[in-house]
Amino acid sequence: MRVLVLTSSTGGGHNTRARAFAAWARRETELGLDVAVHQALEDTHGLYRFGVGLYNWIQRTAPRLHHIYFNFLELGGLLKSPTRMLGAAKFRAVVREHQPGAVLSVHGSLNHGFFGLARDTLRAAPPRCSTYCGELFGGYGFSRHWVNPRADLFVGAVEECTAEARRLGMSAERARIGGFLLDPAFYSARLDERERRAVLREKYELDPDLFTLLLTTGAVGANNHLALLEALKHSRLRPQVIAVCGRSTHVWQDVAAWGMAHPVVPVRAIEFTDKMAELLQCVSAVVARPGTGTTSEAMLSGCPIIFNGLGGVMPQEMITVKFAAAHGFARVLQRAHDLPALLEPLMATPEALTEVRATMSAARPPGMPRDILEMVTGVTHAAS
Repeated sequence: MRVLVLTSSTGGGHNTRARAFAAWARRETELGLDVAVHQALEDTHGLYRFGVGLYNWIQRTAPRLHHIYFNFLELGGLLKSPTRMLGAAKFRAVVREHQPGAVLSVHGSLNHGFFGLARDTLRAAPPRCSTYCGELFGGYGFSRHWVNPRADLFVGAVEECTAEARRLGMSAERARIGGFLLDPAFYSARLDERERRAVLREKYELDPDLFTLLLTTGAVGANNHLALLEALKHSRLRPQVIAVCGRSTHVWQDVAAWGMAHPVVPVRAIEFTDKMAELLQCVSAVVARPGTGTTSEAMLSGCPIIFNGLGGVMPQEMITVKFAAAHGFARVLQRAHDLPALLEPLMATPEALTEVRATMSAARPPGMPRDILEMVTGVTHAAS
């Protein structure tokens, strides 16, 4: 079966899930799936591409302003009707080229008009249209556009997500829980203590006996690395730090220069890495924006997370914080200089870290990504 996965680069979580679906399809060869990933907004029309850029600019510069952007989209219906969509002919051409038997959306804006266009383009054999939603909670911040009651299936990461889909009109029999859709590396065997120590010592030249804090940069470059490092410099706490700087050379250069100038805080600045599954198992805690992607990865990896709320928390991030609060592991950083106070309980004793890891583990949903592949396609084995 051919599967067309619809995604967009607003943030990084949507693309992460799209790539994960394709990776699992390559791994589970007996399902016989041929997956194509399509950047639906960017490649359909310039106005949609502008909207993606605006979203990412807001996330980098002033996250609290995203409340205006989010509510504008919630009130509007720019992508709900196939007949009113811009660039419809371009998307129809993509559908005709791929001839998918299943269309999967992993983005909140792609579950209505794009489904309608796909079905209309392939009228003789309409594709099975499904949504996978990685959001973790309902209420304000959960876009109503995620839910299309006429879709064949809605798969939510957790029960709270699926319950919200039902509240918004998805029938109970078409709303299912699928668990996290993450890269296969996050489901591989966990590193043992010897391997963990070796990675920190040999790969990052750090002391495996010290508390190691990971600072992440979002896919669009959102970060507060220097402010957080300054907070640690003025603190009595002395964690060692790994700062992931994404694909931004200037961020990497700034952090590396800061580390050279302030050796009191051991810092390793690294650029983009595809080894997050390994890294999250090796560090003691991570500071990250409250996105569903890194939160899900941290939960699977057993890595305590501190949510970076500097500049405000976006609506979509608010529901991640709600989920963490409901399950007992929410720590939100609202001012850079508060970082030491949030770290102190985690650094107090090894038992404190163990307790937080157990709490996060208990909140993990059941299921494996292969289950999601089977739900979305209706295929449980390759055709004979």
